[in-house]
Amino acid sequence: MKLTFYGGAQSVTGANYLLEAAGLKILVDCGVFQGSDEADSKNFEPFPYDASQIDAIFLTHSHADHAGRLPKLYKDGFRGKLYATPPALEMAEIALPDNLSLMASDPQTSQRPPLFSVADLKGVMDLSEGLSYGQTILLNNDVSVALHNAGHILGSSFVEIRVAAKRIYFSGDLGNPPTPFLPDFEYPTDADYIVVESAYGDRVHENRSERREKLKSIVRETVTKGGILMIPSFAMERTQELLFELNSMHNSGEIPEVPMFLDSPLAIRLTKVYQKYSSYFNREASEQIKSDPDLFKFPGLTYTLSADESKRINNVVGPKIIIAGSGMSSGGRILHHQRRYLPDPNSTILFIGFQAEGTPGRRIFDGSRKIKIFGEEVEINCAVEAIGGYSAHADQPTLLDWISKGAAAGRLKRVFAVQGETLSAAALTSETEKKFNVPALAPSPGQTVELED
Repeated sequence: MKLTFYGGAQSVTGANYLLEAAGLKILVDCGVFQGSDEADSKNFEPFPYDASQIDAIFLTHSHADHAGRLPKLYKDGFRGKLYATPPALEMAEIALPDNLSLMASDPQTSQRPPLFSVADLKGVMDLSEGLSYGQTILLNNDVSVALHNAGHILGSSFVEIRVAAKRIYFSGDLGNPPTPFLPDFEYPTDADYIVVESAYGDRVHENRSERREKLKSIVRETVTKGGILMIPSFAMERTQELLFELNSMHNSGEIPEVPMFLDSPLAIRLTKVYQKYSSYFNREASEQIKSDPDLFKFPGLTYTLSADESKRINNVVGPKIIIAGSGMSSGGRILHHQRRYLPDPNSTILFIGFQAEGTPGRRIFDGSRKIKIFGEEVEINCAVEAIGGYSAHADQPTLLDWISKGAAAGRLKRVFAVQGETLSAAALTSETEKKFNVPALAPSPGQTVELED
């Protein structure tokens, strides 16, 4: 039995893991690489394995860095089965064409042939089967697989693969509990091997009450100055969490009445999926729906679906809040607003998600005083804020807690830290070895590790 780390190794993005066991070739995730020109180029390289020989792929969730190359896998010959939860599959089908459009508009990738076609997307989705949390499927007499709630975004899961008596867990992305409307993640049990994300493996988040207070404070301060609050937001989960919080603060009178805009067609479409799958919400949100059927819409909030509606935001005079993609400022409508308002000292840009190295968002976050947008140098005079507590990724203490439950039976042989930059993965491996006295590794790209049968 062997495990190869083809993506997500010493990198936050590009998750792609191949487990070869009991005569099967099983993939977990098939995401795009993001954050640099070099990363973009990797997406167009041939897969380092024969896609036609893959028996099954398990998708942990629908973010591009986990799902973005699924249609390319089909294009290159994959005809096995694709498994994920129903909302994860539905959101991937909505989001992947948007990812293709972003690549087409990026100067670094627009000169290449498309990564995949609409037919490739349809082809891979036709191979899909939805699984409920806890549902076990048999791939052969020796291998069974189940998905469990990862608490990261709607329908996200971690993967449990049993090969005879051995249990291997792939965390996917683990959530940052408590989340406003999703239940907390579940835990692994009796683990022999754990592959765990490490995006925030070297830090501790603000808690939920702190992030709510900080958001409220930033809204009030920006409005008092007469400025515009720009929030680059990921269309999946981060936007819905933010809308949920703003809805709550609006209804309780905690923030001033100002126009708010959700300026992201993708986020608007995905929000409808959230509304459809409210059965995945936690108990508190399910109770709230009874008195407030739409948790993501409230007076003063406008959904701007068309380009003309988006342009009309400029005509709204005075303070306002604009939520738009992309979350790392690497494309999308947020760029138009940044070009207009980054030079304004009364305005604020607020980051509520991870900013990968090499992205425009990371450069702004790290203190750059100028940024190039649409070929034009734009000065950054506005306030730059970040709220780590809005991250949908677990921090170090939470990751160690999750690992501890898998290690409790005393069977744990090794931990692999993935989906993190070098320092965060190294910090998590170091703490894991100290705490659990088991070997921990941050694998290098393409590294193969033999696992005990």
